[in-house]
Amino acid sequence: MIKVGIVGGTGYTGVELLRLLAVHPDVQLTAITSRKEDGMPVADMFPSLRGRVDLAFSSPDKADLKSCDVVFFATPHGVAMAQAPELLAAGVKVIDLAADFRLKDRATFEKWYKIEHTAPELIEEAVYGLPELNRDDIKGARLVANPGCYPTTMQLGFYPLLKAGIIDAGSLIADCKSGVSGAGRKAEIGTLFSESSDNFKAYGVHGHRHTPETSAQLARFTEQKVGLIFTPHLVPMIRGMHATLYARLTKEIDNAALQALFEEQYKDSEFVDVMPFGAHPETRSTRGSNMLRLALHRPEGSNMVVILVVQDNLVKGASGQAVQCMNLMFGLEESTGLKQIALLP
Repeated sequence: MIKVGIVGGTGYTGVELLRLLAVHPDVQLTAITSRKEDGMPVADMFPSLRGRVDLAFSSPDKADLKSCDVVFFATPHGVAMAQAPELLAAGVKVIDLAADFRLKDRATFEKWYKIEHTAPELIEEAVYGLPELNRDDIKGARLVANPGCYPTTMQLGFYPLLKAGIIDAGSLIADCKSGVSGAGRKAEIGTLFSESSDNFKAYGVHGHRHTPETSAQLARFTEQKVGLIFTPHLVPMIRGMHATLYARLTKEIDNAALQALFEEQYKDSEFVDVMPFGAHPETRSTRGSNMLRLALHRPEGSNMVVILVVQDNLVKGASGQAVQCMNLMFGLEESTGLKQIALLP
């Protein structure tokens, strides 16, 4: 059994990890930390876990994280970089759901996240945890940087086109929407029910921290300079993410060949569903599951290709993807513990 610790178990990604790992056949939950909730049974905070998780939260100084095989950090940015070096030195593998190790350039990280990076020696070692694109590297990793939710949709949507060299990488556009849970489990005016319900708005239009993350990863797959315009929006729902991606074709390709390009790329990726050409994937078709669904469109009379991508921002966009990475790191079948079907209605 894999002994698992979770640092920061009271947020949405933390409880999502608990939901998935509590029924994982190869996992033993060993420690769940929360400084504020020290001593509180996990099931008291999250009744959905009654009978599944018998542990209590423990403060970080009391938790024996070094006895774990792997530790997930479901914490704000900056926490993992402070604790990861000691855990790695003790032979513990680390999966960080925050952004501490997503960017390879330290200056870029500090510019966008406004904090000093205190573990720069680990930046280069960290493996970017997008299994569909980095599967082999993840298998041998001891430190994984879990991707952001928006970047997951953008990379899996643009990748086959960039790999084939048939689009202009300098004019990529991503128009993305996320449910309110993407903002985290905290008291903030903008995410109060009365503020976010019956409302729709863009944010971060001048620049969003997921832009450099996505651009840096996409640059790995093309010799062109990547230019990405990314606009996120907040929609009045709890879970779900929808990305509408636009790319300009630079080579002639018919719709059947375009569809075949995506189907071939993801034929061995259990959690990427390439839907029929012209389909309209819905966020509810992925709710509670680790599935990402996408579909291709060609506006008539245009040299543009439109990719529609949906996922659950807390599962494939965060905790489910982290469990995928854990499975690979420990030699398990990638889909172990992640075969839940989406909830409907």
